[in-house]
Amino acid sequence: MARLSRPLGMDHMETNHIDANDTPDAGGASTLRIAVAGGTGTLGRHVVDELRARGHNVRVLSRSSAECPVDLSTGEGLEAALAGCDVVVDAANSVSPRAMRATLVDGTKHLVAAERAAGVAHHVCVSIVGCDRVPMPYYKVKVAQENAVMTGPVPWTIVRATQFHELIAGVFTATVRARVLLAPRNVIMQPMAAVEAARAVADAAEADPRHGRIEAAGPERTDLHTLAATWRATTARRAALVPAPIPGRMGRALRAGHLASTHPDARGVVGFAEWLGERSPGGHVA
Repeated sequence: MARLSRPLGMDHMETNHIDANDTPDAGGASTLRIAVAGGTGTLGRHVVDELRARGHNVRVLSRSSAECPVDLSTGEGLEAALAGCDVVVDAANSVSPRAMRATLVDGTKHLVAAERAAGVAHHVCVSIVGCDRVPMPYYKVKVAQENAVMTGPVPWTIVRATQFHELIAGVFTATVRARVLLAPRNVIMQPMAAVEAARAVADAAEADPRHGRIEAAGPERTDLHTLAATWRATTARRAALVPAPIPGRMGRALRAGHLASTHPDARGVVGFAEWLGERSPGGHVA
């Protein structure tokens, strides 16, 4: 089992263009040219930073890029964007009910078709631990995305990660405005920092295609109620913890721990409390 190192402490800036890093390294026989779809997002920007820190030539694909504009939902721009690439990492995301299938499923089909035409040797898809076991609409789309990868024409690896600290903190921040934190008991979680998940994705991109899945998870198996209490204490926010139960199949799946990983291939080392404490001086989230 791989054990991930601590975050680098870098100031991770979003990148929307191809810059001088996207030039061949004369001395690097092992240097890869890697395109990252979704390279400006929560995970993708860390993947870009990590791959560049390892000496690879990284090309960021986005709608807003001046040099490399692409639209996954239509496939526009992909042929030019992938020319000469060895590996493609798909960290693109959409949570809009109207756009998620077009971006994640149709987008994957467009992406792997363009990869085949460009001679790309490896497609790395970022997915979610338990997406095939938790009955959520978004997760069903992620399963369909995985199927599009597995049945596609390009050798592949799927990296499933547990929930990110960033996502959990963002949900708590959004809900606390009503002075209430909905924190069901016994909803098992194993969150990890996005920067650590990015290292697992970068490892997969450097390796040969697995034609299989890799799981990355956080260091602590805990529950949502405990995470909410930790967030409230660390951020000094005033809110009531409401252990509202989640009913039905969804609740059973979450209580069964399907969002956690019993034997992850890569395990982060930074827990939620430590991650929160590092967000700003004094241990409070900025």
